[in-house]
Amino acid sequence: MKGTKLYSIFTGTCPVCHTGKMYVNSNTYVLSDTLKMHERCPHCSTKFKIEPSFFYGAMYVSYAVGVAIAVAVFIVAYFFIGLDRFTTFLVIVGSLIVLLPVILRLSRNIWINFFFKFDRQKV
Repeated sequence: MKGTKLYSIFTGTCPVCHTGKMYVNSNTYVLSDTLKMHERCPHCSTKFKIEPSFFYGAMYVSYAVGVAIAVAVFIVAYFFIGLDRFTTFLVIVGSLIVLLPVILRLSRNIWINFFFKFDRQKV
């Protein structure tokens, strides 16, 4: 899968070389380090923050990712498990809280992959 945008999005690697890690700490649930990124790729020196406030656009992506997760949890909890509406609502809220660090990183990964392309020469 290396060489596809999905690889970079789900592994948190550089969108250009797919080798260097974008985040300082690979553990998403270290909350103080969840969004701490390297300034440049450790492997190919690609600058991750193209401009100041570059990752504000990731907020819109995180909204879409959050809605997609909420809809998926709703379908599973309400239709497959058979929970009532209030319990399903609590399960959705709980899952969004638990998955918040993952949603934040995933949305940043998706956002940065809109602007960079994989380059085989930098691998």
